[in-house]
Amino acid sequence: MATNLFDLSGKIALVTGASRGIGEEIAKLLAEQGAYVIVSSRKLDDCQAVADEIVKAGGRAEALACHVGRMEDIAAAFEQIRGKHGRLDILVNNAAANPYFGHILDTDLAAYEKTVEVNVRGYFFMSVEAGRMMKAQGGGAIVNTASVNALQPGDKQGIYSITKAAVVNMTKAFAKECGPFGIRVNALLPGLTKTKFAGALFEDPAIHEAWMAKIPLRRHAEPREMAGTVLYLVSDASSYTNGECIVVDGGLTI
Repeated sequence: MATNLFDLSGKIALVTGASRGIGEEIAKLLAEQGAYVIVSSRKLDDCQAVADEIVKAGGRAEALACHVGRMEDIAAAFEQIRGKHGRLDILVNNAAANPYFGHILDTDLAAYEKTVEVNVRGYFFMSVEAGRMMKAQGGGAIVNTASVNALQPGDKQGIYSITKAAVVNMTKAFAKECGPFGIRVNALLPGLTKTKFAGALFEDPAIHEAWMAKIPLRRHAEPREMAGTVLYLVSDASSYTNGECIVVDGGLTI
């Protein structure tokens, strides 16, 4: 009898930054594999549109507005999840901020604070809240979306790269301390992916061509190509994978 290691039936999954791009594709793929997906981002209408698409395709989903850069939003989101579902099996920290593209010496305080609040503080306390629920229920899986910039800082992406490096170490710290509770914590490190978020890297032909020259596959990724790794990391297929940071970059960092 065949066994589907990727079956997520009966699992409750929360995906942040899921109204578009990589997050949207992650949410849709998890739903395709049977998970009940809580589609979350800052704007409820955008989340609802994705949730509606999932339901129309035969999946199960709901929309939940949450700005992970705001502590009160995080608290409210988890209060709602506890009240409605009583558990959380999967958290995908995918929401991110990258408000500044320019020389590191010109980074202003506002850009610095916004990037850190979402990419570091947001991921940290989302993981704390999810981890507490998962500990009480006997386990779960958390996946953080980092970036290849965590390994090789992107030009004109200083503070963003720094926060993504923090996400890598955060992933390992949570994996080490939460592993005894049956909570696995891993990270996805995407390379150049065609999303609105990465728009600055596509708008300038010279910048885009420079990236293409460094990627052995000679092309950028589509958001859907990132979702499969996340499915692996939240499923039984990766039951002994913990604290890993998987690079999906077409060979860029070779």
